[in-house]
Amino acid sequence: MKTNRSNPYGEIEVAPEVIEIIAGMAANEVDGVYAMQGKFPNKMKIVFGKPNHKKGVHLTSDEEGLKVDIYCYFKFGVNVPNVAQAIQKKVREQIFHMTDITLAEVNIHIADIVPERTTFQDLFDLDKEEDEE
Repeated sequence: MKTNRSNPYGEIEVAPEVIEIIAGMAANEVDGVYAMQGKFPNKMKIVFGKPNHKKGVHLTSDEEGLKVDIYCYFKFGVNVPNVAQAIQKKVREQIFHMTDITLAEVNIHIADIVPERTTFQDLFDLDKEEDEE
């Protein structure tokens, strides 16, 4: 991914993984997001102290531009449209601020609503349905 700004010193290329990390961290900062959706191995990395900031973020690029799909869990009781729009705004702003890349779309996929008293072990169970597909 190349930045939009012209540079007299040469090209600036941003790896897709960097954009995924920025999007994941920005989404996690929004109030109302419980966690990002990820597979079991990603959760094991967290248990052992290696967070995966790009989990739950998928990039696609086509003729319309760069699109980001974010898969996350919301906290119970939040206003879903407001939180989803806040994620879209935050992700769009952070990626533009840090990379000078304008996104065509930021799509939010709500995997589940998590009750207040959910334990970490319960999150392992949330991905069983996803893993079985």
